[in-house]
Amino acid sequence: MSDLASLIPTLGAATWVLVMVGALVVGLSKTAMPGGGTIAVGLFALGLPAKESTAALLLLLMVGDATALWVYRREPDVRTLVRLIPSVLIGIVLGTVFFATVGGDTVRTTIGVILLVLIAVTVWRRRSARVKAAASVGPAATGSAASTSPSASASTAGDTTSPGPAPSGPGVALSRAGYGVLGGFTTMVANAGGPVMSMYFYAMRMPVLTFLGTSAWFFAIVNVIKLPFSAGLGLITRDTLVMDLMLVPLVLIGAYCGAKIARRIPQGVFEKLILVLTVVSALALLVL
Repeated sequence: MSDLASLIPTLGAATWVLVMVGALVVGLSKTAMPGGGTIAVGLFALGLPAKESTAALLLLLMVGDATALWVYRREPDVRTLVRLIPSVLIGIVLGTVFFATVGGDTVRTTIGVILLVLIAVTVWRRRSARVKAAASVGPAATGSAASTSPSASASTAGDTTSPGPAPSGPGVALSRAGYGVLGGFTTMVANAGGPVMSMYFYAMRMPVLTFLGTSAWFFAIVNVIKLPFSAGLGLITRDTLVMDLMLVPLVLIGAYCGAKIARRIPQGVFEKLILVLTVVSALALLVL
């Protein structure tokens, strides 16, 4: 027993509380709260040195990925995944170089600023698209609306499960590349790619389960790609592995609870939740 006890990392009580709560958040974020994982980034960064916390969290995120893949195995938008991967790989390489040359405070501040800018741009683009769509309908919509039965109108007004059509056009490819590079960069330097990609999937107006399934597959692929880079930087140690092994049950509990919650979230509530969690994540990175 003494030999086993000697393997447990010597962390303070406050640190154990922070990483345990962080592990629960990891599970919840993978199956119900995309972007909320950055809250776990902040909790781990409070309890552990910045760079070491990144490696410790990566291994737990991979456990969460495996759970989310099982829960949402039939839900991903495969075409979106294939189109994103090349730009994400560029972002991971850039993130590795950045991570190796700067301190933890610079990492957190940089990502926090990126997230706030992305939120502003994404919300502005969606509102602009709605204004253009409303303007293009024209006066013909008035007559059409007048001929619609009251019961049909009430039914449409109450529908929060179906998003509008996904945006298209030449600008979408450029936008996708930009989000992909930023997603790869932020996930490499601080495991904070969740909010970035949540903003992209939000902009694409994916239904809740497609959103969660695509996010699950995306990060499962990306985190496996990241693992050799993190190992090459010497961030994965025996203490990291032992601590993560002890925290795995909490990740699974969080993932189970998240899966139950996700299937009961209306589309409108889900989209607002994404925005709120992304703002909270960005501010946490800037303040903590």
